[in-house]
Amino acid sequence: MHKFKQLEIWKQSKLFCSQIYLVTFSFPDEERFGLTTQLRRASVSIPSNIAEGSSRKSNKDFARFLEIAIGSAYEIETQLLISHDLGFISDDNLNPLISKIDVITKMIYNFQIKLK
Repeated sequence: MHKFKQLEIWKQSKLFCSQIYLVTFSFPDEERFGLTTQLRRASVSIPSNIAEGSSRKSNKDFARFLEIAIGSAYEIETQLLISHDLGFISDDNLNPLISKIDVITKMIYNFQIKLK
């Protein structure tokens, strides 16, 4: 078992989740049940799956939860790009978010390799 609060991947993904919440506050009201909800749920999924996976008794089980977290990261990247295409996110907001999700994805992937 791992102490998830001490994991840098959990800390970074939790911070990223807060950033997603902040950027989606400016989305149009009609997106409240569309991209806003999708982005928020996927961003919450990353640190949540890291935390849940850390409670598993085997590294193999933990690695499975990390795989789910990576899937959520790819989902977020896609949704951010769609949001940008629709004019909900400016280049100034998009680029740092894409860079951050790339870093988080790599961190999770590298940690997953260490578990195997």
